Amino acid sequence: MLRVKNQQTALEEFRSLQPIAPHEMVGLWKGHGIPTEHPFDGVLENLGWFGKRFTPDMRADALLFRSGDWRLVAIDPKWIPLRLALRFYKIGRTRVARNLFSYLQRRLRASGPVASVKTTVFGGVESAAMVYDDQPIIDHFRRIDAVRIMGAMIIKGEERIYFFELSRVEGP
Repeated sequence: MLRVKNQQTALEEFRSLQPIAPHEMVGLWKGHGIPTEHPFDGVLENLGWFGKRFTPDMRADALLFRSGDWRLVAIDPKWIPLRLALRFYKIGRTRVARNLFSYLQRRLRASGPVASVKTTVFGGVESAAMVYDDQPIIDHFRRIDAVRIMGAMIIKGEERIYFFELSRVEGP
């Protein structure tokens, strides 16, 4: 697991990694945030975030959450008020938020993949990225090793980058 302390160190680590092609990402990936003092640090984990799933047709379930012990639920990020989430992020780390989100999962469920996977340029390097359909978000990816990738979530109009790591759960 990558351990980074601040945004600059995380960005340097990300830029040092090798690119990954979109087709190499097909499958199920377990995720966790990389703490860098971003407002979302710990929020997704508190809400039961599992990770992401990439399909062979280069579409993606951008936000997979655990529902119970075994079931995964794909949430449609279009229902998430990003600016409010960034402003009131501390609430997202509470037990109340976790319980409320668990209750709301059924209403937030995606009807299918909610993002496209393609090659984009970030920091002068072409690599796989996930472009959200209904949010101004792009997750850029770089390879850590054969089974792990690092992600950098860019929200349009937001200076801070949310960094995370994904580990392959199953093959393509």
